[in-house]
Amino acid sequence: MQTRPTLLLINLGTPEAPTPSAIRTFLREFLSDPRVVEMRPLLWKMILETFILPFRPRMIAPQYRSIWTEDGSPLMRGTQEQAEQLQRIFGEQLNIRIAMRYGNPSIKDELTRIYNAGCRKVLILSAYPQYAASTVGTVYDEVARWALSARDQMEIRTIRSFQGASEYIEALAQAIEAHWQEHGRPHFDAGDRLILSFHSIPVAMRDLGDPYPSECEETYDLLAERLRLPREAIMRTYQSVFGRAEWVGPATIDTVKELGCTYKGRLDVICPGFMADCLETLEEINELNRQAFYEAGGTEFHYIPWGNGSKGAVATLAEQIRQGTAGWLNNK
Repeated sequence: MQTRPTLLLINLGTPEAPTPSAIRTFLREFLSDPRVVEMRPLLWKMILETFILPFRPRMIAPQYRSIWTEDGSPLMRGTQEQAEQLQRIFGEQLNIRIAMRYGNPSIKDELTRIYNAGCRKVLILSAYPQYAASTVGTVYDEVARWALSARDQMEIRTIRSFQGASEYIEALAQAIEAHWQEHGRPHFDAGDRLILSFHSIPVAMRDLGDPYPSECEETYDLLAERLRLPREAIMRTYQSVFGRAEWVGPATIDTVKELGCTYKGRLDVICPGFMADCLETLEEINELNRQAFYEAGGTEFHYIPWGNGSKGAVATLAEQIRQGTAGWLNNK
């Protein structure tokens, strides 16, 4: 029996390669999750298999190729960097492993490996600062499915969200201030703006009680207070909409175009909901939204990275681990 607990750090997932085939495999699993697409299963399966999977993988493969690195997927590498640094912090007290909700390494396989190694204490930490049923909720679902299959169940703890954690807010603030120190501070009185861009969810999910938008708002409020910025200088928007449903807004891309047309100055964008860079930050924000801003007339666009293996992101995760493992570790 292995006595030291295990931390399982979980992110969304990524295709194995920037190819239509690998993307199709990933999208089939991702978009088949009823937490992600809340539609009648048979109808959605017909739409998915007939209209989406035959075409979309080929359409977005160039986008994945534009962000792919020698080390592979940026999201996978960013998560690995976090795990490596967390292992150095906690040393022999805690075993750090990673899993992906969709794709590999899967939650099911990692929990089985942890169990077979003799571990019976596991902390589940989803790398989503704000709770949504389609992110943290579906991680819980998958963990519960594994637990249902186990006779000798492990002691499993979870971290629900950390949208207002002081370490998290400070990590965001320090990333922004470090960027301003290097590139100059925006002239907010002249119309420059800072956008906090969060992943959106359908309005129907919000109306059914999903707390995600309110948790994004809490992050926005605390960060604005920490940066001592007037509310007109810092904006909260939502990105990555999919399909024809109405999504929580305002949409980042629409706001970016409007600012490019009206202010024509500088725009800084940070994505507080993404703890590792991925297609949504590197391609959607740093490429697509940058281009939209310039084409609309804007003059200066900055994407501010903050996650991956940065000091602030790792400190944020480490503090969540200390809280989640209370009584398990000699936390100091």
